[in-house]
Amino acid sequence: MPKYNWSGDVTKNSNALDLDRDVFTWKDPRKIARSLKRSAEKSVRRKATPYASAMSMLNFYINRAGKKLLPRQKQILQRAKTELRKVFNKPLV
Repeated sequence: MPKYNWSGDVTKNSNALDLDRDVFTWKDPRKIARSLKRSAEKSVRRKATPYASAMSMLNFYINRAGKKLLPRQKQILQRAKTELRKVFNKPLV
């Protein structure tokens, strides 16, 4: 019986956000951030603010990918957090 990957299912079939296909594999942090913002603002199923929903999904993916996430892609996704703060006009930490 194949092992069920529930975290992969969450990113593909999120009940809160309709994500662009393979958004977390893209190479441009700004493009990732804009896509997450668009998805979060369009969603009528999310429970938090668009910013919180988008950042939560990004953090969820980074944390669940763990060691399987290539260092270069992890760096891109970490930079996408900064870009997400910028596109939502949040203070940079």
